[in-house]
Amino acid sequence: MTVLLTVLFALLFFALIMASIALHEVGHLVPAKLFGVKVTQYFVGFGKTLWSFRRGETEYGIKAFPLGGYVRLVGMYPPQRHRADAKGRLERLADQARAYEWEDIRPQDDGRLFFQKKTWQKVIVMLAGPAMNVLIAFVLFLGINVFHGSYEPTLTVEQVSECAVRADRADQTCTQGDPSTPAALAGVSTGDVLVSFNGTELTSWEQMGDLIRDNRDQPATVVVERDGELVELPTVNTVLNYVPDRLDPTRMVEAGFFGVSPATALVRGGPVATAQQMWTLTKQSAVALASFPVRIYNVAADLVTGQPRDVNSPLSIVGASRVAGEIGTTDSLEATEKVVTWVSLLAAVNLFVALLNLVPLLPLDGGHVAGAVYEWLRRVLARMSGRPDPGPVDTAKGLPITYLVGGFLLLGGVVLILADIISPIRLF
Repeated sequence: MTVLLTVLFALLFFALIMASIALHEVGHLVPAKLFGVKVTQYFVGFGKTLWSFRRGETEYGIKAFPLGGYVRLVGMYPPQRHRADAKGRLERLADQARAYEWEDIRPQDDGRLFFQKKTWQKVIVMLAGPAMNVLIAFVLFLGINVFHGSYEPTLTVEQVSECAVRADRADQTCTQGDPSTPAALAGVSTGDVLVSFNGTELTSWEQMGDLIRDNRDQPATVVVERDGELVELPTVNTVLNYVPDRLDPTRMVEAGFFGVSPATALVRGGPVATAQQMWTLTKQSAVALASFPVRIYNVAADLVTGQPRDVNSPLSIVGASRVAGEIGTTDSLEATEKVVTWVSLLAAVNLFVALLNLVPLLPLDGGHVAGAVYEWLRRVLARMSGRPDPGPVDTAKGLPITYLVGGFLLLGGVVLILADIISPIRLF
């Protein structure tokens, strides 16, 4: 029964991810139609068409492989401005793509082609897809914050570490040769409320953590509230240790270490708190995206060599769905916490999808935005220097980048799916 429920929760999560992708494409579709762009197809999935219907000039449907979606905006490639007497491979590739593009273009479509639209219209059409995923993530996170709340670390001490153990040591158990932590030497007790650090009044646990990290191995004077009274503890030196980077938990950085762990509290919030939470996740996701190729390589290497899967490694849609199934059936969480964790995962995936699509490389949405902005800048510079309008940017010549990025995403997706099947990440 548990296996069946796990599969059902996984399939439900997968279906909601595909619904998010479908809404992403709606984000492109709606402004494109509002701006008069000719749109011939709106599909969820790739490959063979399973079901479709036509309304007006647009065919809507579902394809066999539900791992994405697309909207076909006619006129992405401008016509060739000069004689095609160049014989280079790049020119031939661009001309082939252009010929396929122009099969659906008729004389009456003049003015409705994507390359003919104003720069701001192109940017809106391309950004509206990722904006839809950001909106979905915001609504989901906001619902959690308003109706349930999020667990936030407080300035109340829940645990004092007895010894300072190097973070890179396999066995973290204290031994006789390990030095006491600065917190233990200063006399911090469980239940103390941290008030100030080296004279700086504390307002959050994150601020306290940053002060400790920046203090490195220098003297530290901490004031705590204990039994309703302020107590200044003896001055001690924080020590250097390796701790997870704030934005990249897979990377360890040398920083100051004190040796206390915070208690958590369930805190409800509104739109501002949700926006702050999403901004933190955005910075973390941006760092993860910057090292995405390296992370894919590490997953592939661990898979080949049989090494344990890093819990912070990236997931495919299949892996995220499997984790969602595990969340739905675990006994480690209460029913409410299951729902919150499940919805949080769905929101996080939507935010990551948005950020991935904003990468300024073709065929991603960010690549088309970059092309539109470049075209605008080129026209502005030409006008300022008295030169004639250089015309639209020939995006067909960007096909090598499109194939390179698309090939990497396809290969990376296959690697992650295999890893999620053979060596899945287990949270419980």
